[in-house]
Amino acid sequence: MAPPSASKKTAQQAIIIKRVKKGGHGGHHGGAWKIAYADFVTAMMAFFLLMWLLGSTTQGDLKGISDYFNSPLKVALSGGSGAGESTIIMPGGGADLTRPSGAGRRGDQPRTQARSEMKAEIERQERLELTALAERIDATILANTQLLELRRHIRMDLTLEGLRIQIVDDQNRPMFDTGSALVKDYMRSLLRQIGLILNDVPHRITLAGHTDPSLYSSGERGYSNWELSADRANASRRELVAGGLQENKLLRVVGLADALPLDPENPAAAINRRISITVMNSDAEERVLRADRIELPSEAQVEAARHVVDEAGTSGK
Repeated sequence: MAPPSASKKTAQQAIIIKRVKKGGHGGHHGGAWKIAYADFVTAMMAFFLLMWLLGSTTQGDLKGISDYFNSPLKVALSGGSGAGESTIIMPGGGADLTRPSGAGRRGDQPRTQARSEMKAEIERQERLELTALAERIDATILANTQLLELRRHIRMDLTLEGLRIQIVDDQNRPMFDTGSALVKDYMRSLLRQIGLILNDVPHRITLAGHTDPSLYSSGERGYSNWELSADRANASRRELVAGGLQENKLLRVVGLADALPLDPENPAAAINRRISITVMNSDAEERVLRADRIELPSEAQVEAARHVVDEAGTSGK
């Protein structure tokens, strides 16, 4: 039997149980930090996306968003879109007069600049094409002994409308018989050669006839310089087409009589009797088409106008 002191000591001794955690790693090797880092990266991405959206959104859109969150029910009932999303005060109305002149969306200026640069490049290319066309016409005339002596009849220059080719009259060698639209043989050869060359370019063409101010015995009441200039322009058109020019390339044929003299100080000069062929650039062609385009009213517009007239008649009674 053990001594009393020994059994009391054994009863008071604590029992320690050691459990070994299998497969564990140190705290710094756990995966919790990865989750925290992923949350941080996601938050930063959302922050930068928000900053980019705020920077690229117009003031009108920002106000529309603000209006929605301030009173979403009111915005939804009024159409479901923000009041500031547009630069127009009311749907279908005019432009906002309170908007500063020149103010626009952030992306408008780069787009406008890009369009301007594209237009300038197109104009530059067209100038090069038309300059090359003038050089080709001149080279063709120089290479043809029959046309070489007619070179002094031709004047070519670049204008705002395109390449202007003027075939002017000569006192000793006229293009037409006096007071007639009959083309001389040598001028017929020149026009046909030019028509063949013009058919190789994509540009449309206008044709104008000019005369001097000499009047017919019947004055302006009968056959006048207006009819003569138009007939000469049309006769020149026929020769251009006979030379190979496609008819659909001609956009306008007009007679201008003596309204636009080449030598205003000497109206009777031979050079005022001329044929002007203009190879138009794209801007000039668009202006001609827009000027000649007739916009017919729709049935709704006609009916509305009739309704207004009827109401005016009723109120007058």
